[in-house]
Amino acid sequence: MTDATEVWVLADDRAGNVGQCVGVAEALGRPFAVKQIRYDRLGRLPNLVRGAGLLGVDAASRAGLLPPWPRVVIAAGRRTAPVARWIKRQCGAVLVQIMDPGTAGRAEFDLVAVPRHDRPTPAANRLIITGAPHRVTPVRLAAEAELWRPRFAHLPRPWVAVMVGGATRQRSFPVELASELGHRAAGLAQNGSVLLTTSRRTGAEQERALLAAIAEPRYTHLWSGGGDNPYFGFLALADAIVVTGDSVSMCCEACAAPAPVYVFAPPGFAVPKHARLHAELYELAMARPLEAGTTLEPSNHPPLNAAFDVAAAIRAKLGA
Repeated sequence: MTDATEVWVLADDRAGNVGQCVGVAEALGRPFAVKQIRYDRLGRLPNLVRGAGLLGVDAASRAGLLPPWPRVVIAAGRRTAPVARWIKRQCGAVLVQIMDPGTAGRAEFDLVAVPRHDRPTPAANRLIITGAPHRVTPVRLAAEAELWRPRFAHLPRPWVAVMVGGATRQRSFPVELASELGHRAAGLAQNGSVLLTTSRRTGAEQERALLAAIAEPRYTHLWSGGGDNPYFGFLALADAIVVTGDSVSMCCEACAAPAPVYVFAPPGFAVPKHARLHAELYELAMARPLEAGTTLEPSNHPPLNAAFDVAAAIRAKLGA
């Protein structure tokens, strides 16, 4: 077995899941390869039917699953679980799953990392984590700071970064709410500057409402306008970070940065499990709610990244 295949990351079409897995692989610090997993029409079948096999995986993806076999497989989400189980049966690899793989074959996984806000039950192979693993590390933040600092240097401080998600399948993001977010963020900045970035879920009308509420001086990156996204530069350089509470990943990535974090999640905006995450972050002093009249306060929270907790648990498994 070569070093290049010591760790495999199974990467399907869900970018959020893949980012979590790569974050864990990077935190583990061992050579890894990303194996693309794409599905055919049978990939929609339940895992109970797919079993521990490659049913539902397309031919091109199957062609990439060949020896030399890995020592560790890292995957996320339920659809990758049959593939991971099949690999284990070929070579005895240590299986690491981010989020619950479902009841089919759950005991075959050596480590299942599940966020506390999903209310997992304890199990011998289960690691309960805060939030989601990600790729925001001190090294990356330092590099992004060097890249983006010249673009913001003319703006008065404090720099208040505003990371906006938007509508989800369960919740809408009304224009009125976008306007309220803009006003609260502008109030937090006081005589400083707002650094605004939106996402594909924000909406054009909501972007206009945000701009109307946030006066100059400001730096804006709108999803509708394209261009290089300063998201990681904002995380690296902001004096405070405001994040909408609709995204677990955004909340956790914000808490990996050194700045104080404020979560915008007015009543009814967040689904219950997201609200549980927010409460956990508040209890850990990782973040505060962004409410009407909230003022900027210093914070000294440690960086949050569950990827390092999962990596440590993997090392313990390998050592055993």
